[in-house]
Amino acid sequence: MHMDKSPAVPDPAAGRAVYRQHARDWLRANLPEHMRADSLAWRAPTVEECRDWEAQMYHAGLAGMTWPVAYGGYGLTMREHLAVNKEIGALAMPESVSSIGKELAGPVIMAVGTEAQKRAFLPAILAVREYWCQGFSEPDAGSDLARLRTKAVQEGDTWRINGQKIWTSGAAKAHYCLLLTRTGTVADKHRGLLMFAVPMSTPGIRVVPIKSIDGKESFAEVFFDDVVVPDSARLGATDEGWSAAIRVLSIERATNRMYRPWRFECELRQLVSACKSDTLLAQRLDDGYYQRRIGDVVCEIDALKGLVERTVEQVMQGESLGARGSLTKLYWSECHQQFASLALSLVAHVSPVSSPLAQRARKTFTHAYLFSRAETIYAGTSEVQMDVIAQRILKLPKDL
Repeated sequence: MHMDKSPAVPDPAAGRAVYRQHARDWLRANLPEHMRADSLAWRAPTVEECRDWEAQMYHAGLAGMTWPVAYGGYGLTMREHLAVNKEIGALAMPESVSSIGKELAGPVIMAVGTEAQKRAFLPAILAVREYWCQGFSEPDAGSDLARLRTKAVQEGDTWRINGQKIWTSGAAKAHYCLLLTRTGTVADKHRGLLMFAVPMSTPGIRVVPIKSIDGKESFAEVFFDDVVVPDSARLGATDEGWSAAIRVLSIERATNRMYRPWRFECELRQLVSACKSDTLLAQRLDDGYYQRRIGDVVCEIDALKGLVERTVEQVMQGESLGARGSLTKLYWSECHQQFASLALSLVAHVSPVSSPLAQRARKTFTHAYLFSRAETIYAGTSEVQMDVIAQRILKLPKDL
């Protein structure tokens, strides 16, 4: 993949506006046309092309902004992170192929990992040399991590792991698994949970792909049959798994992929442009019903932007997000699911004689609709988020 030479990363003292302009200029100059979902030149990029692209973004200062310099990051603040995310969201570029590593495994390793683990894992994650998957959900546990059964038994300086995970994104390509296990019994609930960084090449690990409704195999079941790992693979103390898992989920629900509202806005622009390019769809855009629905989407996107920006300021002021991450996760997932339904209702009218942009939009938004059905499930179902909000934010009694 051809890339222009990356300009020097701006001095953070120059301010967020300068950093954001740097991100805007670099992305627009370097994002290949075939990787833009709103382009007629689009084609599905390979994993290697996506990896190459993300590595270039990192070297241009557009990834790892808040990570310490000692571990390959840029040592900036969440404000610069948000400034860059706004520009990432403004373009119809592919989702990260290394999001689990950068958004989940990396922050956990920084929080509870040893110095040796930080130096071994973090630079490789940012440079996209190593992929990670997240081994949390189980067939009989789902969003309730307190019910997980995957067992880790200590045997001297090693741990023997047996169990099963499900809906593990990217397991087939991952080098490591951020694995949550139990050292006691299910009756211990939140106690006795332990997290590991497990190489996926370890004997006893078996990955079985799951084909989803969109025809892809991005999810998998992962079986651990007498998997033996050294104690050096342990992340944190032997009873620190629950607090580490909650930290992961708080990050995942509140601060990951901050570009979402700007990406939703980009998708809306793509949808409207495609409809305006086709006579039949343009007539539907003028219908009061669709105008009201599009207006609702615009309001929801603006509200989500405000929620993300407020979250960043709360983090900058040293506030703990805690359960408030559930508000963000609930809102963006429900918001995008509704938008995807609107988009599908429009592109469903695309015919073989419709404009090329409309044809392209039909493929894009049909896939977006199918994938959006999972958005209210992964990272905790909407029901789980509402329960967290009710109990931990609103303090409602459980017997209501």
